[in-house]
Amino acid sequence: MDELEGMGVRGFIGLALSCGCILLGGWLATPAYGSAAWAAQEEYAGIIATARAKYGSGGAQAVADWLAMLEATRPKTETAKLQAVNKFWNSQLHEASDSRIWGQDDYWATPLESLGMGLGDCEDFVIGKYFSLVQLGVEPEKLRFIYVRAATGANGAHSVAHMVLGYYASPQAEPLVLDNLMPRIVSASKRGDLTPVFSFNVKGIYVPGAKPASVDRIGRWQALLGRMREQGFHP
Repeated sequence: MDELEGMGVRGFIGLALSCGCILLGGWLATPAYGSAAWAAQEEYAGIIATARAKYGSGGAQAVADWLAMLEATRPKTETAKLQAVNKFWNSQLHEASDSRIWGQDDYWATPLESLGMGLGDCEDFVIGKYFSLVQLGVEPEKLRFIYVRAATGANGAHSVAHMVLGYYASPQAEPLVLDNLMPRIVSASKRGDLTPVFSFNVKGIYVPGAKPASVDRIGRWQALLGRMREQGFHP
């Protein structure tokens, strides 16, 4: 969350404006788009080996635990998948700023990198949950990266930039919110502390009433996908 706060409202609202987006109230349901799944099961050994080479036995074990969770969760219902993935990532990572973890103001870590370090910021929690659910067969169009303002402090006196994962059972449904700030998954209407700004997925950046803009405008997303491919995933 710290690096988003450093980016500030100006930064991520500016991104939306540069895409021709108009910021509107309400949670942002978006059109349906698809995405390819990654990491066939036979590739798991290679992924664990990559984690061991980069982060040692502890990192390899964390990645192995993640892949084992995915396989154990695969036959379950979609609701159970949401619960298992949310619980895993919220318990696996300790929140820390990118400057502390990576020595950079803003770095979007791959799931392997986050697990290898055992640390992540709000975007890294969301990235881990998103790709876990896609691997479990949840349709990518049901998932949204959502930038929000989160009210914090006594009586919500302070507001910080934050990212959560939204799950839409249908394109127009009220989303469920997966958030590292709260252990439970709840509907958006129960998160009065969050004010949505805009959302994106692998196919674009979306705000109701505006033409979708290319996700290529988010350079960190493209860099993330490139590193995932290098690590054995196929996002």
